[in-house]
Amino acid sequence: MQELFKAAIERGASDIHIKTGDFIRARIHGELQPLTQQRLSVEQVTGIALKLIPHEEDRQNFDKMLDYDCSWGIPGVGRFRVNIMKQRGSPMIVMRSIPIEIPSTSDLGLPPRVDKIANHERGLILVTGVTGSGKSSTMAAMIDWMNKNKALHIVTLENPIEFLHRDNKSSISQRGIGTDTESFVSGLRAVLRQDPDVILIGEMRDKTTIETALKAAETGHLVVSTLHTKNATQTISRIIAVFPPEEQDMIRIRLAESLQAVLSQRLVQKKDGGRVAAMEIMPVTATIRDCIRDPVRMDDISNLIADGKDHYGSQTFDQHLMDLVKSGVVDFQLAMAAASNSADFDLKMNMFNAPAGGEKAGDGNMQDEITQIFGG
Repeated sequence: MQELFKAAIERGASDIHIKTGDFIRARIHGELQPLTQQRLSVEQVTGIALKLIPHEEDRQNFDKMLDYDCSWGIPGVGRFRVNIMKQRGSPMIVMRSIPIEIPSTSDLGLPPRVDKIANHERGLILVTGVTGSGKSSTMAAMIDWMNKNKALHIVTLENPIEFLHRDNKSSISQRGIGTDTESFVSGLRAVLRQDPDVILIGEMRDKTTIETALKAAETGHLVVSTLHTKNATQTISRIIAVFPPEEQDMIRIRLAESLQAVLSQRLVQKKDGGRVAAMEIMPVTATIRDCIRDPVRMDDISNLIADGKDHYGSQTFDQHLMDLVKSGVVDFQLAMAAASNSADFDLKMNMFNAPAGGEKAGDGNMQDEITQIFGG
């Protein structure tokens, strides 16, 4: 089994699926592919699951287990974040690959602005995106940048612990939920007494966690966390919506004062294989803070992100996708399919590719279309 996992990782697998009645499958560069030709029995999947569960007490209660999270490693190959679940009453396992070596921001192809955001001394930084969009890798790369460049005490709260950081300039304390602390809430309450400079929270899942994270950011700490949201505007709205209506005005004020940046990402196929993160970057400017405070102005945030590219280093998804196409990293058609506004993206790319005179070769109506949409 270890040789199978090793071969999958060497082929670029991000996830391995082990399900009763199915082949073992791996997600390789975003596509789910079978690794075996024999379907697995309940007994085979149960046997694999029991080997992955680290605690004897949990193994004894396997039949009653509905969902279980842990981590598991193969020496010389890598580590995995493991989720064991039941589907149709039978066990299933999904294993997310975690590289042994922590990738740098440049390894991940992230914009240089990400390093500058990691250099903040206090406040709240959020990394957002759907499941499997690379949020954990981005956060690990940011923590690694801090570790190499700054003398800090960094405390992480994770479920489970994913990337293993080695102390460098910084001292890093990694705490697993359920093994080193009872919960995110109890871990967060305790961490404020542990002299941290930076606090990483694996995920802000509920009102209490969000409130405690805001308190930590307000008291001079840098807090880095994730949310399952698709862009900056949705992220702000999601945080505010967690609180009852009578508390939302105050939360807007607190969030406007504490939030430093939102990085929202989605993975896009590269021309040469593998995937790269297309990233919306929202550094929080004075104008954006005003928009967070005022619900009427929330819709202005997307335009402010687009307009601040040169001055503040912000960028929309589509602006980053255009950069990735221009630099030859991503194919135009794949980029257009991933864009937030495909028609607008197509027009802007046509403007970039058009010959002198403003018209795309073979399309005499292009300038008229551009004038109609953008004016001028």
